[in-house]
Amino acid sequence: MKGHWTLRLARAADAEAMPGIERAAAIAFAGEPGIDPPHTRSEADYARLIRKGHSLVAHVGETMAGFLVAQPFSRELHIWTMDVAPAFQRRGIGAGLVRAAMIDARNTGFKALTLTTFRDLAWNAPFYARLGFDEVTALDAHPRLAGELANEVDDGLPADRRCAMIGFLD
Repeated sequence: MKGHWTLRLARAADAEAMPGIERAAAIAFAGEPGIDPPHTRSEADYARLIRKGHSLVAHVGETMAGFLVAQPFSRELHIWTMDVAPAFQRRGIGAGLVRAAMIDARNTGFKALTLTTFRDLAWNAPFYARLGFDEVTALDAHPRLAGELANEVDDGLPADRRCAMIGFLD
């Protein structure tokens, strides 16, 4: 069934498949001016984030189709990355992962989800905006996000194309 997929909390063993899915999903950035292939987290990085308890995986059958890894920061849950393998894109899996993260965050007392992304790529900021996120324009009021954007620029990402976003939880 093309649209059938399942979602659950990530487990330690899931970290093994995550770098490969991230690399495969990064193909979407090929040909984007000023963007080198994005840095891929290691299996150990993913395992560390999974231990924080707010990462999710989606499966189609027995195959991991995508994942979202997040980390708590005070009253916010920060989405470090959300990736869906190319073979499983455009099935609602990415949106489902983000909506599930919103439910998890709300149920565990967080006030918002945050992330950084490309402002001008359809599958980045516009995608998150459709899910209720807003661009953070007053970065002086969000020093953690301002610092993350500065780190990304130091890592070679184009400052004019990056933005921080926040999705407040009701």
